[in-house]
Amino acid sequence: MGIIIGLIVGAVAGCLAGMIMKTGGGWLWNIILGLLGGFVGSILFSLLGFSVSNIIGSLISSVVGACLLIFVGRLIFKK
Repeated sequence: MGIIIGLIVGAVAGCLAGMIMKTGGGWLWNIILGLLGGFVGSILFSLLGFSVSNIIGSLISSVVGACLLIFVGRLIFKK
């Protein structure tokens, strides 16, 4: 997947995860969250035996990974 496509998928995944988990963040934060979520999601999905090989699969794994990161971040940095 190209860098531009990856950034777009990351931004969309970060925005979706932010909406699902009800967080507020800017575009840069959403891109970072989506890209890190993609990394976490791809590891999680591979451990579960799923293959992520297209844009839709990447988007789904990125959203799941980003939601997981938000959840863990909330556990660690409780307000």
